[in-house]
Amino acid sequence: MSRRSGQYGRIEQHGKVWTVRFWLDVEGQHERDYKRVKICPVNGPGSLNKSERKRRAQEIIAEFGANSEEVFRKAEAMNLGTTFKEQAERWFKEVQTRKRRPIKPRTADAWATYLSYINPQIGEMPLVSVNNLAVKELIAKMASEVKKDKPRFAAKTISNYVQVVKMVVASAVNDKGEEIYPVKWNHDFMDLPEVKDQRTPAFAAEEISTIISKAEGQYQVLYALLAGTGLRIEEAFALQVEDIEHSVIRVRHSMWNGKLYSPKTAAGVRKVDIHTSLAELLHDHLNGRCKGFVFRSAVGTPLARSNVLRRSLHKILGEMGREKCGFHAFRRYRVTHLRKQRVPEDLLRFWVGHADQSVTDGYSKVKEDVEFRRFTAEQAGLGFHMPTVAPKLPVAPIAPKEVRAQEALTA
Repeated sequence: MSRRSGQYGRIEQHGKVWTVRFWLDVEGQHERDYKRVKICPVNGPGSLNKSERKRRAQEIIAEFGANSEEVFRKAEAMNLGTTFKEQAERWFKEVQTRKRRPIKPRTADAWATYLSYINPQIGEMPLVSVNNLAVKELIAKMASEVKKDKPRFAAKTISNYVQVVKMVVASAVNDKGEEIYPVKWNHDFMDLPEVKDQRTPAFAAEEISTIISKAEGQYQVLYALLAGTGLRIEEAFALQVEDIEHSVIRVRHSMWNGKLYSPKTAAGVRKVDIHTSLAELLHDHLNGRCKGFVFRSAVGTPLARSNVLRRSLHKILGEMGREKCGFHAFRRYRVTHLRKQRVPEDLLRFWVGHADQSVTDGYSKVKEDVEFRRFTAEQAGLGFHMPTVAPKLPVAPIAPKEVRAQEALTA
């Protein structure tokens, strides 16, 4: 079934009445029906002249939706007979293998989890039936579920699941790349929970100092690095010795399930300038090593997020009487600290791996000024106590002596 151009119909006399003939797409059948609909009597009361018959014929065709995109799409979708689960499988495979912006492994894992819940609910429904009403019922079910006396799904989580449903429905396209069944989603009708007051924990400087002091071995260096750079934990785990160049860290990879991938976004590939005290700590940690991961297990393999959380960070937070949280709290601390130090916003985004926000950002060449970057990193400092480090690492001068930056805060 392919899209047809608009039709005017054929007006012809059928017995004692004028009729209009036209083709109409019908759900559940591949071939169109050739409809005949009465226009008016040939003679007598209610009869129409030629121009009036043409006008009435067009009104009838419009009333039946014979030229309607919506009617055509609905019939096409119904005739294909695809279920939501079948389309979801095709979509999930395609988003991972496409050449244009394939999803990252971490995103794939998350979406697979979403679908494992969604498919038992609406997987057997025809794709054409996955509309606002169907999603409304899915949302109501998710909102009613409780786990450990708390809602099982947060508002943001429900929103994420619904977004996957939308993407699956939109992925059904014809041979011209047009959506077979476009849906005008109505969040009010679906009663989609509003996402507000999200939990975004961040550490204070004193808390970071405490965490570092309580950490053992390489975890002490890891936490100092996260708080002093704002690196994502996957980026920190992916760091290799050759990525450390004196007071600059090259971010080239991200780690997921023990494998190296490209960073989350194109902006994630970057150089992060660090304070000399942090550079010295890293140098001491590497202890002359020339290869391998900066942070690694006893057998040289990459660290795993869950293991570090369970064995170290969450234990420390428990000792501090602080609620458990993830590594992103270090990243939020760093961004907050840099803003307090009035670091230029475009340089801040460059260091944390966020994309430019405007055309003006693209004009700015601050991130290409190496001397300014190093000077700013030194001037901004860390804001928290650093652990005692061994021999100093020679660092190239970052500014003339008369404007030498202050040391990292130790208060």
